[in-house]
Amino acid sequence: MVGDVAAGGPVLAVFGSDKGPGDAERAAILSQAGAILARHGARVVLIADGALDNVPLVTGVRSAGGAVLVLADDGFVAPPALSDVPVERIDDPEVRLRRIGEMADVFVGLPGSLASGAALYRAWARAGAGASKKPVVLLNHHRAYESVRGFAADIFSHSIGHSDRIVTFTSEVDDLWNKVAWALNQKAA
Repeated sequence: MVGDVAAGGPVLAVFGSDKGPGDAERAAILSQAGAILARHGARVVLIADGALDNVPLVTGVRSAGGAVLVLADDGFVAPPALSDVPVERIDDPEVRLRRIGEMADVFVGLPGSLASGAALYRAWARAGAGASKKPVVLLNHHRAYESVRGFAADIFSHSIGHSDRIVTFTSEVDDLWNKVAWALNQKAA
């Protein structure tokens, strides 16, 4: 069923934002990424703290017939165009982070803001970080996550076994699903 995150393919906790420099390009990337992930049967879960910063992602998922669930605080009001998107209300931000971590099979970072990158990290950490074996796939478009790539090589690789299977990067939105599928296969191995 379209929109049903409870049944189907893998659950992806997706973080990104279309706010800030390069808004139009980021919006297009979010929309394209959403459509690609949905066409492969992925179910998308995201967090809205007050506002939804990734409306193009939701529209992309829905345009491809995919399922989206928004974990939001009690004050969240969906934009009119997304009023029929399922929302699970959890007012406590820590509980929202734990909930998305419990639901996620993979964490996906799309270009966004420092806030969206920090939220991804906090959610992954609440889920158990490397010990959880839940992979992180980062779309490193225009080197958006280049500092994380360096951190992963310098820090994760020495403290988390098989870190290259847990944190992986792609620079092309068209390759995003390939990396997600690869990460899921590595997790299962």
